[in-house]
Amino acid sequence: MSGRITIDLFVTLDGVAQAPGGPDEDPSGGFSWGGWQAPIEDELVGREVMAGIESMDALVLGRRTYDIFSDYWPRHAEGAGEGVIGRKFDAIPKYVATRGDAALDWQGSSRLKGDAAAAVSALRETHDDIHVIGSVDFVHSLIAAEAYDELVLWTYPIVLGQGRRVFPEGMDARRLRLLKPAVTGTTGVVVLRYGPDGVPTTGTMGD
Repeated sequence: MSGRITIDLFVTLDGVAQAPGGPDEDPSGGFSWGGWQAPIEDELVGREVMAGIESMDALVLGRRTYDIFSDYWPRHAEGAGEGVIGRKFDAIPKYVATRGDAALDWQGSSRLKGDAAAAVSALRETHDDIHVIGSVDFVHSLIAAEAYDELVLWTYPIVLGQGRRVFPEGMDARRLRLLKPAVTGTTGVVVLRYGPDGVPTTGTMGD
């Protein structure tokens, strides 16, 4: 078995991926724009997100995102819509990148052991379709180690100027390759799908 690792991130045009879902989701660092995604509903995004959720058989989360998800999704596992997502998340294994020893009370949860990026890569041997959702700080290490197959950036036409970014200052240089043509939804949301492509090179234009 050789499963695929997909990173899913909702981001602004300036690369902010913090707290897209609600004002109280993650106000750390004084972030005041929690819920920036909510007013822009897009059928394309909804359809593509649901397709990814239906196919996944493992979920990987950083500790901060795990705490947010474990507080929300077990309470939203009934009915249609969000209930479909909640039931799926309840049913599949959840792997958490954390240095702490606090309990992981959500059913099916376990810690990633040792080097987290290597541990995620090892999940390819036991799962077909592994998704990393949110978890921006942890995603930095996966990108640096090229421990993923697809980086999906759901890019919204918003600029916030603050918040945790997918590609922060000082991040290791990496080149990406576009896996599929960009797709634009009806509200201006652009879905970009990238794979790792090594280290950038430099040159002179015109040579």
